[in-house]
Amino acid sequence: MDQAPGNPQGPQDQGHQDAQALPTCYRHPDRETGVRCTRCERPICPECMISASVGFQCPECVRAGSGTGHAPSASQPRTLAGGAVTADPRLVTKILIGLNLAVFLVQLSVDRFTDSFDLIGRAYVPLLGSVEGVAEGQWYRMLTAMFLHGSYIHILFNMLSLWWIGGPLEAALGRARYLALYFVSGLAGSALTYLVAAPNQPSLGASGAIFGLFGATAVLMRRLNYDMRPVIALLVINLIFTFGWSNIAWQAHIGGLVGGVVVGYAMVHAPRERRTLIQYGVCAVVLAAVVVATLVRTAQLT
Repeated sequence: MDQAPGNPQGPQDQGHQDAQALPTCYRHPDRETGVRCTRCERPICPECMISASVGFQCPECVRAGSGTGHAPSASQPRTLAGGAVTADPRLVTKILIGLNLAVFLVQLSVDRFTDSFDLIGRAYVPLLGSVEGVAEGQWYRMLTAMFLHGSYIHILFNMLSLWWIGGPLEAALGRARYLALYFVSGLAGSALTYLVAAPNQPSLGASGAIFGLFGATAVLMRRLNYDMRPVIALLVINLIFTFGWSNIAWQAHIGGLVGGVVVGYAMVHAPRERRTLIQYGVCAVVLAAVVVATLVRTAQLT
């Protein structure tokens, strides 16, 4: 049923259609889609979709200017979630990857850097010669740990996931909303790790934020009536690795996933007339939950 929109066909041809019945985006032939531009009616994928007064337009029609009844949207094109359309829809993703790689190089070069900025509840750190942790007032560790990685394989898999998932999601949400989703999801993962994990168990990595992007991608695909099976399968595989391998902070993955689903739902389902208020209001609510969880755990450890 999800493949029906945007794929008209004669009544006599229905019986011989196969799984390739969905058209592909005219700018990205490898991507199936059920959405068409309201002006030229060519099929467009989420990365090419620009919100119009009715439906969505493709980038070429937006650049073509006014004169077809959509002039307000053409002069100020918006993404699916209401963000501004930019020339480089993956810029924030590129910057995030660059920051993670830069911090990893610092980790390799500076002694004790990782021990100073990873996520730990409260523990004596021999390399630093002192008691460290979030419970000691080092709340910044919940943020800095999101940019640290433990090995080449660790950062490789995380950055590949960030590129594959983050780029299309940034194009669909817009830069500001995408950035808010990323950091709120990452902090939600850090909060659950701090709340549940042993206080002397260090944690680090961008996985919490990336699982948040997974959750928001699933919400977006559901909103567009896309086939959910690929993203569900990918998510299940990642969850199997999360709980099947040792030395993986499952709390960060689950916390980030839940945060991403909640924020992602607000991003793509908020009504247009109150869209910005609801989107950032939900982000604020999740951040408030992060603060409460942190205060509760800190009270337990001190």
